[in-house]
Amino acid sequence: MSLPHYKMTMLALTIGIASAMVGCSSNPKKEVVDTGPLSSEQVYIEKAQKALDRHQYTDAAKHLEALETYYPTGNYATQAQLELLYVKFQQKDYEGAVALADRFIRLNPQHPKVDYAYYVRGVSNMEQNYDGLLRYTSLKQAHRDVSYLKLAYQNFVDFIRRYPSSEYAVDAAQRMKFIGQELAESEMNAARFNIKRKAYLAAIERSLWVIEHYPQTPQIPEALATTAYGYEKLGDKATAQQYINVLKQNYPELVKADGTVNMRAARSDGSLINRATLGIFGKEGRTHSEQDGKTQSSADNDERSLTNRLSFGLLDRPKTETTTIEKPAE
Repeated sequence: MSLPHYKMTMLALTIGIASAMVGCSSNPKKEVVDTGPLSSEQVYIEKAQKALDRHQYTDAAKHLEALETYYPTGNYATQAQLELLYVKFQQKDYEGAVALADRFIRLNPQHPKVDYAYYVRGVSNMEQNYDGLLRYTSLKQAHRDVSYLKLAYQNFVDFIRRYPSSEYAVDAAQRMKFIGQELAESEMNAARFNIKRKAYLAAIERSLWVIEHYPQTPQIPEALATTAYGYEKLGDKATAQQYINVLKQNYPELVKADGTVNMRAARSDGSLINRATLGIFGKEGRTHSEQDGKTQSSADNDERSLTNRLSFGLLDRPKTETTTIEKPAE
């Protein structure tokens, strides 16, 4: 039995379309042929330098990546890696900067500027903890996930242990001080929550962690008071009295006339602004935004050396110094 004419037409059309699709899918895609380097390594590094001087980081990255790809053992190979690390940071690609820093450390453990890679790794992990306007509200930052801050803190510990005389060591130490305050505030925020829900043992553990690991932070008075208060609530009067005695000697205003802990005073100690900034305002040290300004200040001056640019402007150089990208000393 033959099919109607219109069905034969539809069947033929369907088969034709299917065949065409199969034919198209079977055609191999045109391969992109790498024609090799288009310039010498000297030209690539000069183009990268010009792009960096103009803060054109996308162009700089393109030239540096080409230099690293086509001349992996050339005169500017390690220099390109360091410059690309700087570019990734300026592009706020902190994850990429960390990956590049790890690779540089792994491939060049004895390089004279490997300390820079250690330093940038810590700074980049620190920056990953912040996002948008939250970077200017320290209290909220400390109350969020602080895993990147913990990682950055360990990065800086490792960096300073390995290179205590590095030109970046002072800044790293200041960042560690700031991070310590953030981490202490994070712990105390958890302790306050535990006190509110009457989980006194958990609050004590958080406070003791602050006392042990962050003894130089502004959160210490509240941590001592919270520990004493928690032991009081748990019925351990002897241990509570030990911490109350410490408070009497160092922070007498946090102990009431009847000898009990004044938790209200402990939480408001130093004023709301002082607590909201983690005790940074009015004390030694710099806020995170000030550190950022220092980090970004290299973009404000085109007549700065490679060392100055790689240090994010931390090391000021005379304007007469050349901006030529030099090969790192071997």
